Amino acid sequence: MRIIKPKKLKKGSLIGVISPASSPDDLSTIDSGVKYLEKLGYRVEVGKNVGLNYGYLAGTDQERIEDLHYMFRKKDVKAIICVRGGYGTPRLLDKIDYSIIKKNPKILVGYSDITALQMAIIKKTGLVSFAGPMLATDFHNHVSEFAEEMFWRMITSNKKYGQVDQPGNEKLFELHKGQAKGRILGGNLSVFTSMAGTQFFPDLKDKILLLEEIGELPYRIDRLLNQLRLNKAFAQIKGVILGAFIDCNEHDPLKKTLSLGEVVSEYLEGSKMPVVYNFKHGHLRDNITVPFGIMTRLNTSKSIVEYTEAAVS
Repeated sequence: MRIIKPKKLKKGSLIGVISPASSPDDLSTIDSGVKYLEKLGYRVEVGKNVGLNYGYLAGTDQERIEDLHYMFRKKDVKAIICVRGGYGTPRLLDKIDYSIIKKNPKILVGYSDITALQMAIIKKTGLVSFAGPMLATDFHNHVSEFAEEMFWRMITSNKKYGQVDQPGNEKLFELHKGQAKGRILGGNLSVFTSMAGTQFFPDLKDKILLLEEIGELPYRIDRLLNQLRLNKAFAQIKGVILGAFIDCNEHDPLKKTLSLGEVVSEYLEGSKMPVVYNFKHGHLRDNITVPFGIMTRLNTSKSIVEYTEAAVS
């Protein structure tokens, strides 16, 4: 696959805002996120359907697709930031005109449910996208200095990022020793796994797989990892980076359960590839930005994750 990198973002550029998944309960978080971007010197255009609701969705599929297509088509828009995750992005995948995206490559930012859009786009177009801060969840109030410094540096500079530092110098732990290099893919575990077997699931051969999750109990994590195993995902990849697994332990002390660690170990500890955990990416305030599609080096003995090329051109 030929990888396409979006152009770096310059001050004064126009940033588009879309809601491919759910709407925030408090729409004022959209306004405060816009003000944050404008304060940094960017112009902002909010999609005309942003703020709508259709049950748990941010509008109908057609309304959300309309904003997505519009922002990619509009030449002045240089980056697109999603409002939030939630639910519904996978419903859009077979309705998107990927030729619009391929002809108009630009920065796309989001995580969680946005995983589906990012993996489909890299499969269909080769465009690098960013699992990074979203408007209403990360840019609306007290913005993490760590998250914003890393994110803005990554999308405004066409220099190689290099070694990724953990917030607060937290340690990266090895589950299985080794070194590997490959293009990084993945995202939210449940969303990523739900795409397996479809035309939108990316080619995992020789890739580094990043996974994060929130609110899934150990038996559900077991089911998801087993689905990846049955799809031979772990036989194809070169290494695994486990991000934040938030609220993924059994709450009821009376229930018989395996721990999250035991479940993960069963699937990954005996592998021949390098595996690390406690990588600070996911549903976190101090969130590491992950540029899906770029070459990444993993060295577990030295606790190193390194982006070995620039993510933008």
